[in-house]
Amino acid sequence: MSCHLNSESHLDPGPIYVRENGRLHMVSLALNGVRSGLRQPKPFGLFSKGFSVELCMNREDDTAQKEKTDHFIFTYTREGNLRYSAKSLFSLVLDFISDNIDHVDSLIGFPEQIAERLFSAAEARQKFTEPGTGLRALRKFTEAYGRLVLCSLCLRDRCLVISEKLEEIKSFRELTCLDLSCCKLGDEHELLEHLTNEALSSVTQLHLKDNCLSDAGVRKMTAPVRVMKRGLENLTLLDLSCNPKITDAGIGYLFCFRKLNCLDISGTGLKDVSAIKHKLQARMGLVLSQVSLKEFDHTNCKTEGWADQIVRQWERLTVKPLKKAAVAEPRKTAQYFYGNRFLAEASLRCALDNTCPYANEKLQFRKEKPAEARGPLLNCDTAISVHEPQKSKKRTFEESEKEPSNSPQAAKQKYVCLTVQDWDLLNSY
Repeated sequence: MSCHLNSESHLDPGPIYVRENGRLHMVSLALNGVRSGLRQPKPFGLFSKGFSVELCMNREDDTAQKEKTDHFIFTYTREGNLRYSAKSLFSLVLDFISDNIDHVDSLIGFPEQIAERLFSAAEARQKFTEPGTGLRALRKFTEAYGRLVLCSLCLRDRCLVISEKLEEIKSFRELTCLDLSCCKLGDEHELLEHLTNEALSSVTQLHLKDNCLSDAGVRKMTAPVRVMKRGLENLTLLDLSCNPKITDAGIGYLFCFRKLNCLDISGTGLKDVSAIKHKLQARMGLVLSQVSLKEFDHTNCKTEGWADQIVRQWERLTVKPLKKAAVAEPRKTAQYFYGNRFLAEASLRCALDNTCPYANEKLQFRKEKPAEARGPLLNCDTAISVHEPQKSKKRTFEESEKEPSNSPQAAKQKYVCLTVQDWDLLNSY
């Protein structure tokens, strides 16, 4: 025993306490033997002297420390003391998946309630703004949840956002309202072609005010609906105001929108306005509104969905850095968006009020309600006298349609009315 106590290699086990005759003694081991004596126990300390705590939640350079502290929730008590508690296992798993969301194969079939929390966790970590993985992460959600991610998108006067985030914008699916007013897109813009995609067939409200569109752009936008009965066939509201290059021929392409209830063509280059009014009423049931319609006041379409904060973040990242450059060089931002293509309309600001710089008169059309079409009750004699001219007009219109059907060539042209330009558009899809 003495050899064991005197061995230098033996580690000191620390103080040993023994209770004897109701009193507490501390036994200490020494080289000369065993000594006992009555001593006061020392207070036990959890941390050694000089120990300090550092919170590393906002330090991006130290990933290991961040992962350690990310498992805890730090709060303050009423007394002002700092208290931490461990996160739940569900929260830890959710954070881990959001950190590696770009490695997820698919979210199809995943519960919507959990997916919304996963989207918020990935948004808090700014996973959708990363240049390499942000687009892939956003597509995972848009492919699985469609309109839950974004059901309405307002990009009014946000041409720079469209230029920087075009692929992200094209990833949104099942939108019901899209506002692209004052974006100066033109007829050949990629986003205008994307409007005819099957992913945006759910759009019911489309605002294309002041976008430098012409008859070619309208023909390109309506070609899938006219030929293949697909694309924007569910459109109920269309705003084409302040596009002076759209003429009477361009309005003729709009007759394919059978569900259209509201149409604004103020500020377009119409030559025969009365003929256009008659055609819209005869072919689509749209009548000229005597008052300004509230559907075109640009307040109904707002960015709504899980990704509404992401779109606002895009606006801050793209608009704010260019404000200083625009003060020094006013044309620099326009050249940045349009490249070598010069457009005189790029320097114009969008008129978001009801006035249009190109409009001589307000041309807003709406579909009559059944009660408005019938009007007040009349006597039989007066009703017949009032409706007889309409019947005669209707009869002449029907007869004019039936007359060409006698010849076989006219019958073929009735069903196959594709021009060379239409075939070129079909081949481009």
